[in-house]
Amino acid sequence: MRRLTIHLAVSLILLSTIFSSCQTRTREPLRIAISKEKPSKYTQNYSGWLKRFDTEIVWFDMYPLGIDSTLRLVETCDGVLITGGEDVFPGYYGKAEDTIRCGTIDRYRDSLEIALIDAAIKNNMPLIGVCRGLQIINVALDGSLIVDIPTDFDSTVKHRQDDWRNCSHSVFPVEATNFNVISGARQGDVASNHHQGIDVLGEGLQISAYSADSLPEAIEWSIRGEKAFLMAVQWHPERMDTLHHLSASIAKAFLEEAAVFQEN
Repeated sequence: MRRLTIHLAVSLILLSTIFSSCQTRTREPLRIAISKEKPSKYTQNYSGWLKRFDTEIVWFDMYPLGIDSTLRLVETCDGVLITGGEDVFPGYYGKAEDTIRCGTIDRYRDSLEIALIDAAIKNNMPLIGVCRGLQIINVALDGSLIVDIPTDFDSTVKHRQDDWRNCSHSVFPVEATNFNVISGARQGDVASNHHQGIDVLGEGLQISAYSADSLPEAIEWSIRGEKAFLMAVQWHPERMDTLHHLSASIAKAFLEEAAVFQEN
């Protein structure tokens, strides 16, 4: 009887230890695929933006890896960030004849990012886009772009300036969109520098913010339903103040969704 009592006591202690361990166990660091990171000399890079809100994230620069390796690695990730950069090849949206009016084009990057976008959507993985990221997400979903805003879009808003570090303008979130809800904003000034923008909206998307000239500045799913989180903005939140409501809210929402994805 005494021996049985001892065995029961030991078993209870072990069960208590296991239960306590389960209760205090923390999640694994979030793994984020970044389509192309800025060189380390830039202090305002994309990984640094996300790390302001979660210092433990593990991130991967997909650009040097090749498409096959990228698609294998993204299967192990919890979220995808499509970053800013060169113009998207206009042949993807039926305007190949306008290539001469574009700036630098990287056809490999176009292919890599479209593959990443497709993989994220297929796997129901959280996806965000910044600047070019918004544009290529729109193109990947069968939308099109304005090739050159200064010549093709009548506007008094300066969407691009020579000094890209000091280029900003106001944006206006659309009421009742997910972006409006997470940012809590009706208006705000953002760091933005681009000469292209959305022309025809991609399938399944809605515009969630505009500039004062009615140019689309943010997109998300029109009806999310069972789809994973998707949000893309035309501006550069990584260049903005940490606490700015049109920067911090995007990073926080994305990381929260990535944590849910990992858990599930």
